[in-house]
Amino acid sequence: MKTLCKILRTIIKWLTVITGVLFTIYMLNLDMKLVGWVYKWLNKFHDRRDGTRDVAF
Repeated sequence: MKTLCKILRTIIKWLTVITGVLFTIYMLNLDMKLVGWVYKWLNKFHDRRDGTRDVAF
């Protein structure tokens, strides 16, 4: 019985921590800030490349 309680307590702790982290990411809009940073970085990366690789459809 002690082992079951210990396992349940560990699961509840992990779920609480994960929920707190996800809530913080959601409330501070950190996911969209990360996507914006990656988008700007990719634009800078692709702007440095020469134009011979552009494909026109």
